[in-house]
Amino acid sequence: MPKTVLPVPPAPTVAVAGSDARFPVRRIFCVGRNYAAHAREMGKDPDREPPFFFTKPADAVVDSGTAIPYPPLTRNLHHEIELVVAIGKAGSDIPVEDALDLVWGYGVGIDLTRRDLQDEAKRMSRPWDWSKAFDNSALCGPLMPVSEIGHPSSGRIWLSVNEEMRQDADLSELIWPVADVISICSRSVRLQPGDLIYTGTPAGVGALQPGDRVEGGVDGLGAITFEIASEGKR
Repeated sequence: MPKTVLPVPPAPTVAVAGSDARFPVRRIFCVGRNYAAHAREMGKDPDREPPFFFTKPADAVVDSGTAIPYPPLTRNLHHEIELVVAIGKAGSDIPVEDALDLVWGYGVGIDLTRRDLQDEAKRMSRPWDWSKAFDNSALCGPLMPVSEIGHPSSGRIWLSVNEEMRQDADLSELIWPVADVISICSRSVRLQPGDLIYTGTPAGVGALQPGDRVEGGVDGLGAITFEIASEGKR
């Protein structure tokens, strides 16, 4: 191993359900507006827009059960519950019919968004990075391997804040199903083992405040929980 001028940072990892092993995270890709109702609540026409992607740094990933500080630079932090796909094989230009062969497993994730920064970036035709790619912005529950659960194509996906339901939909409502998402993403980048793909969020996104307790889940994949740390715990 070559000598480095600084200590090599630890590799980000995600828990694996029922195991002490961890899944190493290489990159995080996220699909924007992949549920029709959410696209409409964001003022877009879901019937005309092909899928698009943005990224988060791998070290933005956070385990379920964590207390997260309210991030700086925002007064409008939003939750977005998502099905997460964990890639286990490399591939590029993958046909849709072969795309699911790349999947190692699935999990429940939450994409945190500084919505006010995103809105400002949209108005000024600037990149979204500061609104999406910040510390602790990619929560991910324990992953479950395909060998145990298969490939979920339907099932409830939901999120509550302080036991009040905010998001409640079904995976069958995805505009672009998982196989399509993998295939389309692989046309631009060579997917590698350790990549995570957040597949989009249903309608009902909303603001979080310090002290809020969030819980979400996907049928067959368990639940994810976290808290926004109170003011005194930042």
